[in-house]
Amino acid sequence: MSSQSPTHARRLVASSVLLVFVLGTGALLAAWKQNANREAEAASAKHPEPVEQVTLATAEQREHHPTATAIGTVLATRSITLRNEVSGTVRRASLTPGRIVEAGTVLVALDVSVEQAELRALEAQATLAETMLRRREQLLAERVIAEDEVDQVRAQRDVAVAQTARLRAVIAKKTIRAPFRAQVGLADVHPGQYLNEGVELTTLQGVSDEVHVDFAVAQSVAAGIRVGSTVQVSTGEGAAPMPASVVAIDARVDPTTRNATIRARLAGGPNGPAPGASVRVLVPVGKSTRAVSIPVSALRKGPDGDHVWVIGPDKAGVMRASERKVESGPLLGETVIVLGGLKAGERIAAGGSFKLREAVRVQPSPSS
Repeated sequence: MSSQSPTHARRLVASSVLLVFVLGTGALLAAWKQNANREAEAASAKHPEPVEQVTLATAEQREHHPTATAIGTVLATRSITLRNEVSGTVRRASLTPGRIVEAGTVLVALDVSVEQAELRALEAQATLAETMLRRREQLLAERVIAEDEVDQVRAQRDVAVAQTARLRAVIAKKTIRAPFRAQVGLADVHPGQYLNEGVELTTLQGVSDEVHVDFAVAQSVAAGIRVGSTVQVSTGEGAAPMPASVVAIDARVDPTTRNATIRARLAGGPNGPAPGASVRVLVPVGKSTRAVSIPVSALRKGPDGDHVWVIGPDKAGVMRASERKVESGPLLGETVIVLGGLKAGERIAAGGSFKLREAVRVQPSPSS
């Protein structure tokens, strides 16, 4: 027992020394940490919290009608391919591409010199036949000739008149006129050129204040469309949609695609889409719902989905940014529909949102 007492005493002393060392070290670290915090607080007091300036916008409530998108083709209300009905040599051509011509304007005139000479001969024959008929009728009245002789002369007169009318019609067909007010397409017709019957001369696109838009939709969507329904037509990316009225629905559904063709009428004019242009058509589907709209610039896209930066005061009344996940809908011009995640009246960052981070202090720009 006496031999173990010194060893036990040494261990006790060593443990006490180690404990004192650990406690002393901890006290020194705590004092150092407290001093570092005081220095950080002092530095923060000297350097104010960074502030990001942003442009604010307010989420606005609006009616939203779900839509289906289709690709449509613009068509002139009247459009033809101009061809010559009879052959001949071009005497005059007025087919300037892009020129707007009025109804009745001469576009192509074929040479009719031979036909006019023949017409004068036929007119002379018709005049002679008419004179002979009058004389035969007078002789018949005097009972000098038989009635069948008068009938023969009358038939000859009628044939001469018919041949004259036929040749006038041929001459008229050799002068090709615009059937309606239209814009001339590309052409390659020149004076002196010989044209066979049925040559394509040019195209004429009717000029009016309206154009047609043909588009195809699934039969389930077509079932909800009626003549007079309104669709929205967009001519390009970012362009404001224009309303168009449905004027016709094809009675036949394509058996291959199960799509039905719809025709809508759109206000055209000089700034409207040109015939043949491709447009995007938004077709209403189902019932309208309540949604909110925000500027397109406020919507941010990321790997985790769409989000916006909501701006609001913290407990101390300081304006700060908070990231909010949202469900975005279709674009409507310079605004985008938000179907979920945002309430009407909330303030969001519409400009400068790219530099924001969670809980950062923000200052609205003077234009907000």
